[in-house]
Amino acid sequence: MNTFKILQTLAETPGPSGYEREIADVITDLWQPYVDELVRDRVGNLIAIKYGSGVEPRRRLLLAAHMDEIALMVKQIVAHNEQGFLRVTPVGGVDRRHLYGQLVTVHGRSPLSGVLGALPNAMLPPERRNQPFDYEDLVVDVGLPLSEVEAQVSVGDFISFRQPLRKLQGKYVSGKALDNRASVTAVTHALEYLQTRTHTWDVVAVATCQEETRLLGAYTSAFSQRPDAAVAIDVGFGKGPGANGENVFDLGSGPVLDLGPNVHPGMFEALNDAAKALEMSVSVGTHQRGSGTDAYGLQVAREGIPTGLVSISLRYMHTMVETVHLADVERSGRLLGEFAARLDDQFINKLTAGLMDDEETESK
Repeated sequence: MNTFKILQTLAETPGPSGYEREIADVITDLWQPYVDELVRDRVGNLIAIKYGSGVEPRRRLLLAAHMDEIALMVKQIVAHNEQGFLRVTPVGGVDRRHLYGQLVTVHGRSPLSGVLGALPNAMLPPERRNQPFDYEDLVVDVGLPLSEVEAQVSVGDFISFRQPLRKLQGKYVSGKALDNRASVTAVTHALEYLQTRTHTWDVVAVATCQEETRLLGAYTSAFSQRPDAAVAIDVGFGKGPGANGENVFDLGSGPVLDLGPNVHPGMFEALNDAAKALEMSVSVGTHQRGSGTDAYGLQVAREGIPTGLVSISLRYMHTMVETVHLADVERSGRLLGEFAARLDDQFINKLTAGLMDDEETESK
């Protein structure tokens, strides 16, 4: 499996949060050879099921990696000298400091290439110079007259960023939407890993929708698929200049296993045990409240789902030059596959017992 080629295809495919059809089509083709069943649900999640070897009804493990990306939306069409320009609003956690000069695709009646522009610094009033542009300053210019823009674009149309995935030195790569196409690639590695491993449980891989805006796909897929346990796979903060504090990890050092309110301690331990079986180094992250990932939505579905969280370290989050180490993507995939292969019929009972004190456990 060529990790770079897969990640390149995924990262360069548009998939704004709430407009995931194109990226879902690409992931469908990618996952088809590895699973027994594929379905697109009513809100846009892509659900792929690989059957286990256990006796029916089998327990189910859900692996959730969101496929959406941060983007923009058309807010207004404006005119200047009979040319048409677009005012925009963010979709997800867009950092406006990085918008000026970006290349974009406007998803109107047909895709339109555009650029994000504004007045150059020298033409701004003194009080506005050397400041980040705000959305009132920026326009998308597609190079068309107003009449053609109005015929092809509507308020509410999505706008995705255009940026190729680039190889840096070593196994580092940089581009857009690695949050969270890196994790979709890791799940793909996990599905490939399971082609050569017997696993008792069914594995339900979900490319979730609208994580960047509301965790919609995590809530709905966990509710509909009724998993016995779940793991969210996402990106976390990677170390770099000025980023060396708590919960920031070296790129290339392996997966990060999280502990906190969104993670069942038994799931953490089982993921850690799988890493030890692979002789794989992992780091430990923490969160004090919500993790800000699909784990938040998975955990509270139905009666509650024991949930784990695996993160891939990433620099420059929510920019067009997000950077990851390919080895972290590949190792995360192997870890997920090994974890799934180690699950047995007693796993959930052990998780439950692990939450009881010794005296109560012995009485059972």
